[in-house]
Amino acid sequence: TIFEMYDPEIVAVHTTCLSEVIGDDIPTIISKAREEGRIPEGKVVVHCNTPSFVGSHVTGFSAMVKGFVKYLSEDTGTRSTTVNVLPGWVEPSDMIEIKRLVAAFGLPSIMLPDTSSVLDAPATGEHAFFPKGGTTMPEIKAMGDAKATLSLGTWASLDAATLLETKCGVPFQDLDLPIGLAATDRFIQSLQALAGIDVPEQIEDERGRLVDVISDMHQYLSGRKVAIYGDPDHVIALTEFCKDMDMLPVHVLTGSVGNAFETRIKDILADSVPNANVKAQGDLFLLHQWIKNEPVDLLLGTTYGKFIGRAEDIPLVRVGWPILDRVGHSYFPTVGYTGSLRLAVEIISAIQERQDRDAPDHAFELVL
Repeated sequence: TIFEMYDPEIVAVHTTCLSEVIGDDIPTIISKAREEGRIPEGKVVVHCNTPSFVGSHVTGFSAMVKGFVKYLSEDTGTRSTTVNVLPGWVEPSDMIEIKRLVAAFGLPSIMLPDTSSVLDAPATGEHAFFPKGGTTMPEIKAMGDAKATLSLGTWASLDAATLLETKCGVPFQDLDLPIGLAATDRFIQSLQALAGIDVPEQIEDERGRLVDVISDMHQYLSGRKVAIYGDPDHVIALTEFCKDMDMLPVHVLTGSVGNAFETRIKDILADSVPNANVKAQGDLFLLHQWIKNEPVDLLLGTTYGKFIGRAEDIPLVRVGWPILDRVGHSYFPTVGYTGSLRLAVEIISAIQERQDRDAPDHAFELVL
């Protein structure tokens, strides 16, 4: 029915809780459908297993990216100059920014997935089933010939990167999401090594602007207690960013599984907040209890934290994907020096707004 109505070149199938409990053999079902002619000649069906009782939505996302690599990537034996980029669980705006940074080093790239010009497609006045953006099947096939893969976010991207190396011999680098100064530095250093050139002046300037704002606003950031929650790849990068801005992440939590998350966060905070509350596979009820026991100056995470913010009168800076109750996040990045500058300004503004709101008349200043 899908092929008859919409005529796609590819259909991606993921399982559900019920399908997994029943034990549906999806590869056999796909093979039988092809034998019976239900899958037209030249069309492709890929699948992955995404039981809802295993891991989180990030687990399912990772499995689907790995599924595309499993079905489509090819090693022709001829290595190209292309760099694969697995951007992780991020906004389309972040994907655009990552591609811009890669292109600044003169590196041809293939991004998987690429939701830019799909989830943020413009209103043109004309209906189209398939937006112009996205990653094409020929591009995914060509990922097997790439010179390297940059895997951004261990939880969302590492499985696909590992499979690309095993299947096609493409080496990979496992990097954090490039959010904040240090994580973006590591990403830029990886691009520099792959390109074999100096960091472009434009990118150095962008870094300088971020450092300038953090330095100038240090008096508002230093010592501020923050609670960080959300998906693990985001939370790790955000925790390091807050630590580098001399803030105190006293409560750090993700709903995803993995002891490696707790180990990584504790390593980041070992010198600054050694007694921080850190939990993988936690929930916002636990986070709320932590905050009841030790209040914070700021919440940093997804939309779901707004209820804690309202109950405890704590400012919330929304970061992560998707943001459900505000517009604009799909158009303005959080990654890279430019995205991190925007995030730093939002954090500083939230703190200053609260300072203005609570200031007595004699301390209510025009210039902070």
